[in-house]
Order: sequence, then structure tokens, then C-alpha cells
Amino acid sequence: MQEQYDDAMFDFSRADYPAAIGKLRELLDEQPEHFDARLALGMALYRQGDYATAIVEGHKAEKLQPREQLVHTNLSLFYMKAGDKQKAEHHGLQARLAGWRENMAPPAPGDPGESELRIATPAKAPLKLPEMPWKKNPPLAAPPSDAHGTKRDAAPSSPPLPDK
Repeated sequence: MQEQYDDAMFDFSRADYPAAIGKLRELLDEQPEHFDARLALGMALYRQGDYATAIVEGHKAEKLQPREQLVHTNLSLFYMKAGDKQKAEHHGLQARLAGWRENMAPPAPGDPGESELRIATPAKAPLKLPEMPWKKNPPLAAPPSDAHGTKRDAAPSSPPLPDK
């Protein structure tokens, strides 16, 4: 089966769509649930310009995997070329939703992209900035007091007056 599918895909890659379609149909006669063959058959029919049959095959693939993004992307393309913009937009939206659903699943342990998707955690120790003495205000000194304990201004503006 795999060899038959590979031969069909080789024909598809060489743009020999009639040969690819024939081989894919033979494979699907034997194994109608072969998803990749069903998807490829729809695309080969589309490339040949048979949009109506491509749409039929696209819906068969949709029944096999209804939430597959590529199924809806293809159906959107097929409907657009067939002139049904409303259905094309519907399947375009379904393709976007399927893509979002795929990205919503948490990564499996050991997945290479897992480390990139972790929630940011705070640094182990807070960042300590160097001292900046030029930004510190000098402490205010208490004004000196006289012999009686009365506080005076630190720098008197005039000499004290004599007692009478």
C-alpha cells in the first residue's frame, strides 16, 4: 500500500495528475479509509481543474478527520475556485480554528519546543544595582544648642545682642 501511495505521489510531484489520480483511486478502492490518499486525490483533481469532484473528495477526507486543518484549507481553496465564496470562507475559518486547537494542547514532556513555551519565572535573586552616592541626600545635622539647652541656628546671621 505504501509503495502504491509513494508511486502516486511521485506522479503528482511531476504534475502527471491523470496517472496520480488513477493510482490513488486504485489504492482507495482497496483501502477507502486511507486519509493521505484521499487528501491527495482531492488536490490532484483540483490541479486538473475538476473542482466539483475535488470538493466531493475533500468532504470524504473531512469525514475521516473532521478537525484536520489541511482538509479545511483544501476545501476552502476548492470552493473558491468553484465560485462559492461563502463556503470557501466557512472552510477557511474552520482551518483557522483547527490550527488554533492544535496549538492549544500543552506540549508533551521532552518536546523540543517545550522549553520555549514555559511561563516566565522570576529571576533567582533580585537584581542589585551598584551604590550611587551622588543620588543620596546627606543626612541633616541637628542644630547645635547653647549652654542652656536652647537650640540655635547652625549659622547665626548676626552676633547675639548683649544683656542689659
